[in-house]
Amino acid sequence: MSATETQTVPIFSTSAEVQALLPKLTAAIEGVIKSGMFINGPETRQFEAEAAEFLGVRYAIGVNSGTDALMIGMRAIGVVPGDEVITSPFSFFASAESISCIGAKPVFVDVDLDSMNLDPAQVEAAITPKTTAIMPVHLFGRPAEMKTILDIAHRHRLKVIEDCAQSFGADVDGRLTGSLGNVGAFSFYPTKNLGAYGDGGLITTNDEAIAQESRKLRDHGSLARYANEELGYNSRLDSIQAAILRIKLPLTDGYNKARRLIATRYGEGLAGLPGVICPEVTPGHVFHQYTIRIDGGRRDAVAARLKEMGISAMVYYPVPQDRLPVYAGQYPPFKNNEVLAAEVLSLPMWPHLDEATQNHVIGGLKKALS
Repeated sequence: MSATETQTVPIFSTSAEVQALLPKLTAAIEGVIKSGMFINGPETRQFEAEAAEFLGVRYAIGVNSGTDALMIGMRAIGVVPGDEVITSPFSFFASAESISCIGAKPVFVDVDLDSMNLDPAQVEAAITPKTTAIMPVHLFGRPAEMKTILDIAHRHRLKVIEDCAQSFGADVDGRLTGSLGNVGAFSFYPTKNLGAYGDGGLITTNDEAIAQESRKLRDHGSLARYANEELGYNSRLDSIQAAILRIKLPLTDGYNKARRLIATRYGEGLAGLPGVICPEVTPGHVFHQYTIRIDGGRRDAVAARLKEMGISAMVYYPVPQDRLPVYAGQYPPFKNNEVLAAEVLSLPMWPHLDEATQNHVIGGLKKALS
């Protein structure tokens, strides 16, 4: 894709990836079709084993989506209706929705402005006798402050479920997200760092009992046919998606390295722009999104000007979870959360984004800001 003044740039693209992998993808999909084993077949079991090894955990359980991974993961660690789960208000709705859908209550605490993640300094004050778990969200591919969060959880005997939907391959001091808490929940939505070509999710844990309960809950509350022990879900990772993920899994480190390089180029190209705050390229950050902040109430006008130039930019998230209609009036405002909702703008990001196209985006943003 050559960079021109009229070039259209999407926020995300799989075109180069599919072109490079198409022969392998076609063969893998054809293999599943010929096998006739479409649900929880060998491809799913093999992917679970390979993903567990990659992430450094004992168990990985494939499910239908990242949202299901959160719900099943919480139930598997013992969260029940009436419990409270502390989490970030600045995330996609699935984080809070999953808590509410199992009958628990999301308890929001504010985020740190720099990392955009849950502020651990505010977590302890939110703990009540009903609190059973903390759900840090590794937003945009940057790991949350897990050491502090885990210390708080240990002192108060709380469980930790990591929302890893945007952080596949991210690490904290050499340990990958999803291996740090009691359970991790991943999404394989196509735009993710490891994305399927449909929906999919993964639960990770080092606890055998949690793994067994997760397997039961994903399959109608049963480990054996017609022996349903509890109310569960129909949430299984289908074999075609597993076969696709098996092809892409070994490429994840390379893709994440490319994302970090693109993030570094953005930072260099946008350095010094007045009122623009770029994310730091911190260790372990895998840049699911490259999200800047634009102050002074200019964000929406800048995004509109970029759109006129054919450059896609997205606002994740213009309405934080605590202000969505479903939770309206239930929570006080959170200062940093509100600042981010008014200022964040995510720029085009995918592993095959070439330098010429990226320079076009950078040039367009400079024009939009002028």
